Amino acid sequence: MGNKDTSEDGGAQSDSSTQSSGHSLGSTGKVQPLKSADRIRISASQRNLQLLDNMVRGKELAVQETSDTLGACRLRSKMLAKQLDHVDMEIQREEEAGNVAAVSRLQAVSSRLCTELEKEKELELRLALTLKQNLVELWHIETEQGKYDILREQLQKDEEELQMQYQEEREVRIWKEKITALQAEGTRRTREKREEKAQRECEERNKKLLEDAKRSHEKAVCFLKQSMARIHEKNAKEEVKAQEHMERRIQAVLSLKTSITSNRERLQTLQILNKAKALEAQKEEMKMREAILAKGGNVIREIFLHKRQQELEKKKEAFRELQKSRKMEIVSRILQERTSIHKQRKSQSPTKAIKARCKLKGPLLKSGEAWQSEETCKLADGEISQPWRSPSVCSLAGEGTAPQGENSENRPQDVLWESDDEDTERDKTLLVPEFPGLWSQEFDLHKVPKAEDPTLLAIRAMRKQIAEKKMEELQTRILHKQTVPGQEHKGCAFHSKPSCIHFKDFDVGQIYKKKIVLTNASHTVNYCRLVGISEWLKDFISVHFDPPGKMSSGMSCEFLVTFKPMINKGLEGEVMFMAQTGSFSVPLKCTVKTCILALDKELIDFGSLVVGDTISRTISLTNSGALGTTFKVQTSAGATSTLRATVKAAPAIVVTEHCDPEGEGSMSPVAAGNPNKEQICAEPSEGMTPCAAQEPESSSSMEQLLQGKLNTRSDQDTDNADNLLDFSPEEIPVEIMLGKVTEGEIGPFSSVKIPVLFVPAIPGDVRAVFEIVFDNPDCKPLSFSAIGVSVDVPIWVPQPNIDLRICLYERLYQDSVEVRSRATTSLRLKFEVCRELSKHMELLPKTGYIQAQSSFSAQLKFLPRQSLPEDAGIYFNAETGILEVPVTILIVDKAKKVNFTVHAIVTTSDLEISPAQINFGYCTIYEAVQANVILTNKSILPQEFGFVGLPEFVEVQPNDGFGTILPLESLTLDIIFKATKAKEYSFELTCRTEINRQFKLSCKAVGVHPPLELSHSLVQFAATALNSVSSATLDVLNSHVDGNPLTHPVPRIGTGDPVPVGPTSFEFHVPQDCPVTITPSVGTVLPGQKSSIRVSFSPALSDQQIREEALRRLSTAAVPEAGEQISSAPLLSPMGKNKKDSKVRNSSKRERKKSSASITRGRAGSRKSLDSVKSSKEPKPEELKPDSDAYRAAQASLMRSFRGSFNKYIIPCSVASGHATGEEGSGNFTCSPHNTLYLELHCPAVPPPVLITSDSGINAANFGDVSVGHRIMKRITIENISPGKLGLGFSVLNPNGPFLLVRAVGTLEPGENKPLIISFCPSEDKWFLETLDIQVAKTKLSLCLSGHGVVPSTECSVGEVLDMGYVMAGDTGTATVQIKNTSSLALLFSAQLESLSPTRDRDRQKIPSFLTSSLQRTEIVGTQNYSGFSVFSVSPTEGKIEPGKSQDFVVTFSPDHESLYYSDHLKVLLFGKHTAHEIQLKGAARNHPMFVEGGVPLDVPVESLAVTAPVAPREALEGEPQEVVRSLLLLLEYVEGSVEPARAEIIVGAMQSPLLAAKKAVEFSLDSGAELQRAGFALDGPRGALERGQQQRIGVSWLPPADLQSSEPPLVSALLTVKGDITESYRVLLMARVVSAPAPTA
Repeated sequence: MGNKDTSEDGGAQSDSSTQSSGHSLGSTGKVQPLKSADRIRISASQRNLQLLDNMVRGKELAVQETSDTLGACRLRSKMLAKQLDHVDMEIQREEEAGNVAAVSRLQAVSSRLCTELEKEKELELRLALTLKQNLVELWHIETEQGKYDILREQLQKDEEELQMQYQEEREVRIWKEKITALQAEGTRRTREKREEKAQRECEERNKKLLEDAKRSHEKAVCFLKQSMARIHEKNAKEEVKAQEHMERRIQAVLSLKTSITSNRERLQTLQILNKAKALEAQKEEMKMREAILAKGGNVIREIFLHKRQQELEKKKEAFRELQKSRKMEIVSRILQERTSIHKQRKSQSPTKAIKARCKLKGPLLKSGEAWQSEETCKLADGEISQPWRSPSVCSLAGEGTAPQGENSENRPQDVLWESDDEDTERDKTLLVPEFPGLWSQEFDLHKVPKAEDPTLLAIRAMRKQIAEKKMEELQTRILHKQTVPGQEHKGCAFHSKPSCIHFKDFDVGQIYKKKIVLTNASHTVNYCRLVGISEWLKDFISVHFDPPGKMSSGMSCEFLVTFKPMINKGLEGEVMFMAQTGSFSVPLKCTVKTCILALDKELIDFGSLVVGDTISRTISLTNSGALGTTFKVQTSAGATSTLRATVKAAPAIVVTEHCDPEGEGSMSPVAAGNPNKEQICAEPSEGMTPCAAQEPESSSSMEQLLQGKLNTRSDQDTDNADNLLDFSPEEIPVEIMLGKVTEGEIGPFSSVKIPVLFVPAIPGDVRAVFEIVFDNPDCKPLSFSAIGVSVDVPIWVPQPNIDLRICLYERLYQDSVEVRSRATTSLRLKFEVCRELSKHMELLPKTGYIQAQSSFSAQLKFLPRQSLPEDAGIYFNAETGILEVPVTILIVDKAKKVNFTVHAIVTTSDLEISPAQINFGYCTIYEAVQANVILTNKSILPQEFGFVGLPEFVEVQPNDGFGTILPLESLTLDIIFKATKAKEYSFELTCRTEINRQFKLSCKAVGVHPPLELSHSLVQFAATALNSVSSATLDVLNSHVDGNPLTHPVPRIGTGDPVPVGPTSFEFHVPQDCPVTITPSVGTVLPGQKSSIRVSFSPALSDQQIREEALRRLSTAAVPEAGEQISSAPLLSPMGKNKKDSKVRNSSKRERKKSSASITRGRAGSRKSLDSVKSSKEPKPEELKPDSDAYRAAQASLMRSFRGSFNKYIIPCSVASGHATGEEGSGNFTCSPHNTLYLELHCPAVPPPVLITSDSGINAANFGDVSVGHRIMKRITIENISPGKLGLGFSVLNPNGPFLLVRAVGTLEPGENKPLIISFCPSEDKWFLETLDIQVAKTKLSLCLSGHGVVPSTECSVGEVLDMGYVMAGDTGTATVQIKNTSSLALLFSAQLESLSPTRDRDRQKIPSFLTSSLQRTEIVGTQNYSGFSVFSVSPTEGKIEPGKSQDFVVTFSPDHESLYYSDHLKVLLFGKHTAHEIQLKGAARNHPMFVEGGVPLDVPVESLAVTAPVAPREALEGEPQEVVRSLLLLLEYVEGSVEPARAEIIVGAMQSPLLAAKKAVEFSLDSGAELQRAGFALDGPRGALERGQQQRIGVSWLPPADLQSSEPPLVSALLTVKGDITESYRVLLMARVVSAPAPTA
C-alpha cells in the first residue's frame, strides 16, 4: 500500500510538473533569440569587465597585504624599542655591579637590537610608500570602473536575455528528463527504506557478534598460555642443544688437527702416485710416438686425438660424479621438504591434531602402524641412500612439541593421519541414520510395533515416488553438449560465488542467511533448476531459488540459503542443481565456535641479573577462536619446578634437584652421570606461590670442564657452590614467580598478558616451568618456561671466547674486548696475558677504570711471529696451527678475576708454483703457445694473487692472471706465449699476493717466423642449425718478397738461416669426421700474392647415430609390451629416478642393456623371451637404407631431441717451399714441423628452431615433371620445436623464375605447425633449381626447390572434322577418337563440347548467323535436339593419360528429328587450360533410310521458324502434287583452255539402322533429257539400286558447247527420284560456267 501511494504521489507530482513546464515553456517562447554577433559582443564585454574587476580585487588585496605587513612591522619596531630599553637598563645595572662579561654581552645584544630596529624603520618607510602607491592606483582603477556602470547595466540586461534563452533550452531538456526522474523517485524511496531496515538489522547483528567475540576472547587467553609454555620449553631445550653444539665445535677443532695430519699424509701419497702416473704417462706417450712414427702416421694429430680422448673420459667421469652429488642433494632436499611440510602441518593445525587424537580408536592406530611399516618397506625397496624413519616417541619428545600429560604412543599416528582423521570424523558425525534402527537401540524382537500415522506413511510414499521419478528423469534425460564453433565446453556449466557456502561460528537458535550468485560459464544459452539439498541438512537448511529460465552465457542468477541451527554441531553437505548439460552442486559447510589458544612465546629469558635486583617480563595468551574460556596459571605438574646445579672444586660433583612426588622429574646429563647425588624436595613457603625452583644447566658444567682443561678454574663458581650447599630445603628462596594475573577469563579474539617476575637471590642458573589450564575440556593445557642467571661478580665479559679466526704470520690483528659492569661504583681493572705469549699478544691499556653500570673496551693486538711455535709451548699446536691463549681480568679492589680465552688459527702465506720453469719450445709469430702451471696455496686462508709486470708477449689466464685461491687449493693457470719475432726468449714471471709477497717463474721459448701467414687464425662461426651451412672466407698470404734481414724481419726459425724467396705451398689436414670443409686444401702462393680459401661448417647428425636410433625404435616397436613396461616402470624413490635419468643420458647401446636389466628385475623370466624376440627381429644397423622410413623417422626424432653442441677444431696447415706436387692429402710435402700454421675453428651447433614435418622431414621440395605453363601447388608443413614464439622470414625467390611463395608463415607459437604453400609454374622445357632460406632468429633453414618443366605433346587419330554421317532420327551412331601421349609427363585431360558451354545461352542472344554473310559466320554449333538433350556426347570427359599410353574417346551421335545440319565443337584440354585438339563434329538425320547429298547448299544451316513448301518441277505442277520436291544445285566450273571437263557428283545412300523392320533396297534414277545433252552435260551412273549401308555416286561432267555464250551461263534442271520406304524427288539444278586459268607463279 505504501508503494502504491508513493507511486500515485509521484504520478501527481509528475503531472503538475509537466503542466508547470508547459507554462514555463509558453512564457519563454516569447523571448526573441539573440544573434551570434550580439553573443560575441556580450562575451567580449563580459571579459573586459571581468578583467577590470580582477584588477580592482588584486589592488585591494595588495593594499590589504601591504597594510597588514606595515602594521606587523610597526609592532615589531615597538617590541624592539622595548627590548632595547630593557637591555639599556640591564647594562646600567651590570655596570654598577662591575660585571664586565655581562656588560659586553649586553652591549652586543644592544647593538644587534639597534641594527634590527633601524632595518624595521627602513622597512616601515618602504611599506608606507608602497601602500600609498597602491591606494593611488586603486583610486584610479575605481574611477575607470565607474565610467563603465552604464555599460555594465546594459550588459546585465543582455546577459539576462541570454540566460532566458538558455533557460528555455534547459527547461525543454529538464522537462524530458523530469518524468523519468519522478518515476524513479518512488523506487528509490522504497529501496532506501529497505536499506535502512537492513542496516539496522546488520548493526544489531554486529553488536551481538562483538559481544560474543569479547566473551570468546576472554576465554581464549587461557588457551594461549599453554602454547606459549610449550614454546618456552622448546627454546630452553634449544639452548641446551646450543651448548652441546659448542662442545661439538671443540671436538671438531680437535678432530681438525688429526684430519689435517691425515690429509697431509694422504696428499703426500697422492703426489707420489701422481708423479708415478705422470712418468708412466710420459713413457706411454713416448711409446705411442715411436709406434706412430714406425707406422708413418702423424704424431701431432694422434697425440692430440689421444689427449682429447683422455680429457673426454675425465669430463665424463667428472660429470658422473657431479650427477651422483646432485642426486644426493636432490634426495636430501626432498626429505627436508617432506620434514618441513610435516612440521608446518603440525604447527598450523594443532587443534585439529588434538581433536583427531581424542577421537582415534584402536583400529585406526593399527592401520597407522601398518601404514608406517608399509611405507618403510617401500622406501627400503627404493634404495634411498639416506636413512628415513617415521616420527617416533623419542623424536617428537626431542623436538619438545608434545604437550605434557599426553599419551606419547598416540602422537606419531595423530600427526601422520591428521588430514584423513578430519574426513573420518566428518563422515562419522554426519552419517547419522534418518530413522533409528536395531543398530542404535535395543528392541524387543517379540514386541509388536505400534501402528504409524497414515499421514506420515502417505508423505513418505509420496517422497519416495518423487525421488524415483526424478532419478528416472535424470537417467533418461538427454543432456546437450555446450558447443560453439571451434570448441566444446567441458566442466561445470555454472560457477557459484562464493564457491563454498560456509556458515562459520554459528549460535544455536539464530537464523543465518547467505545470498549465492550462480553464473552461466558455458558457451551457449543454459538453464538451471534446484534439485534439492543433502538429506541430513533438510532440518536445518532451506534454499529459496526462483528459476530464471534460459540464461545467456555470462549471465547470473541468485538464490538464498537460510540456516537455522538446532544443535551445536558441525554440518557438511551440498545444494544440488540440474542444468542443461548435467547436474552440479554447491558445497555447504557449517562450523561451530571453537577456542584456539596460543602463547606468543614458550621461553622467557631474563638474562643475567645481579643478586638483589628485580626484573619483570610478560607473556601474551591469545585466543584466535570465536569461543571464550577461563584460564589459570600454575606450576607445571608433569615436570620439575625449579632446578639449580653448581659444580664444586672437589672431585665429587654434588647436584641439588627438586623432584616431583611421582618421581618423574627429568635430570640433567651431569646429574644422571654422577652416582653421588643428593635429592632435596622443596616445599612452598607461606604467603607466596612457589612457581619455580633451580635446575642444573649443562652449560655451566661444560664451561668449568673446559676451564679445567686449560688449567684455569674460576674461584667464583666454587664460592657459589659453597653458598648453595649451605641452604636447607626449607630455606631455598623462590626467584621466579608470577605477578598479579594468575587466572581470569579470555574472550573470543582477544589476548591477555601474564607478568612473570625474576628476583635473584643465589648466584647460578634458574629455570621455572608454568602451566596454563583451561575449563574448556577441548583445550589442552599450555606450558612455558622462564630462565635466568643470577650472578654476584660485578663485571663480566659478554664474549668470553674471542675468536680471531685464521691469522697469518707477521701480520697484525686487532680486536676489541668489551667488559661490562653490574656494580654501582667504579672499579679498577688490570689485564694480564700469560708470559709465554707476551712477545706476540698484548692488551692496551693494561690498567683501566670502569664506571658503574657501564662498559669498558680494551684493545687486543696480536702479531704472530715466526717464533710462535717455539714460544707458545702448550698453548699452540704446531701441526694444526690452533692457538688458545688464556687472558685474566683482575679486579684490583676486590681481588676477584674474570677469565676469557683468545682463540686463533695461525697459518703460513706461501704459494707454490709447479713447475718452476717452463720451456714453450718453438712458437710461430702468428699463433700462441699455451703451457699449464699449478699454483698451490699452502695456507688455510684464501689469498688473492696476480701476475704483474708481464711482458707484452705473455698472457696469463684466466682473469688475466688475477684471482683468489682457496685454502690448500691448487689452480691450473694457462701461460700463453705469443712470439713477436723470430728469436730465442728467456724471461721470468712474477706472481704477487695481496700482502706483497713475490714468487718467480722462469720461462724459455724460440720464436719462429713462417714463410706464409693466415689472414685469420681464428674463425668463430655463428650458431648454425642442423643441416644448415655457415661459411667464412680467409686468405693465405706470402709476404716474403725480400731476403734482406737488415731492412725487415724475414722468415726463419729462431736465429737460424732465413727462408729463401720463392713460391711456397700449403696443405690443410682436415680430420675425417670433422663437419668442416676447406676449399682448396692444397695450393701454392707466389711471393707478394695471396690465395683465398673457403671454410664451411655444416653440422649434421652422424650416420651411425641415426642408425642406432632407428635400430632402437625398431626394437621397441617389435616388442611393444616390453617397451610399455620400460616406459611406464614405476619409480620407487627419487634416487631410482635419478639413476634412470643417468641411464638415458648414456649411449644407446648401454641404454638398451640397462633397460633390459630393469625389466628383468621387475618380472622374473621375461628377459629370455625379450632377447629372443630382439635377436630374431632386430635388423643390423648396416642394413638400414637412408631412404627407408625407419631411417627418416630416427633422423626426425634425433633432430627434435638435439640440444646443441659446441666443438673446437684446430686444423694444422703444413708449409713448404716450392710448388705443390701431388693431389690433396698426398703428403708429398717436405716441410719443417716448426713452420706449421694452425687454424682454430669454433663451431657451435644448435637445434633447428623449426622443423619440416612433411615428406618425412626432408628439407627439399621436388615438384617432379610439370607441364609448361601449368601451375602446381605443394604444401610444406613447418613446426616450431623451440620453447618460444618465432617470427619467420623468407629469402626472395627469383621473380622471373617458376617458383613462387604463395602463402608464407609469419609467426609460430611453441609446438605449432603451419603449412607453407609454394607453387611451381615452368615456362620452358628444362630443370629448375632454387633455394628458399627460412630465416628464424639468428639461424636459417635452407629448403631446396626443384622441378622439371615438360612440354606436353599428343597425337590424335582424326583430323579437324569428324563426320558422323547420316543416322535415322531417334537412332544412335558412334565413332572412336584416339589420343596418344607422346611426352614423358602424365597428362590430365578434360573433354568439352561447345554446345554445353556456360556461355552458350549468352552467345545465342546475338544476331543469327544466317543473317550475316558467309564470311562473317562463326557459328560452330548447329541444329540441336528438340528434347533438350545434347546431340553429341563424349566419353570419358576427364582422366589421366600416362606417358606413352593412349586414350580412346567415344563420340555418340543421337538426333531426335530430321536435320542435315547437326554440328558441335569438341575441345580436348590438358590440365584444364591448354587446348590440345579441336574437332568439328558433324552429322545428319533422316526420317527415312535414304539420303542424297552433294552440290551447293541452297538453304541456311539454321532451322527456320516457318515451314515453306519447296519449288516443284513443272511436270508436277501440272498435276496434283504427290510428294515434296527438294532442290539440289550443282556448280561446274570449266577452266578455259583445259581438255578436262568440269566435274561434279551427287551421293545417294541407304542407311543401316535397327529401327527398320525389313530390309528393302533403295532405288534411284536421274532423268537425262535432251536438254542436258544440248547444254553439254554428261551423266555417269544415273540409275541404280542400293542395299542397306551402301552409297553410290552419280557423276556429272560438262564441256562447253561451241555455241556457248559467255554472258548467259547454262542452267538446266533434272529430276532425281529415290525410292525406299517412300519415294522422294529432288530437283537437281545444273549450272556451269567458264573460268580463266590462274596465272603461273614464278
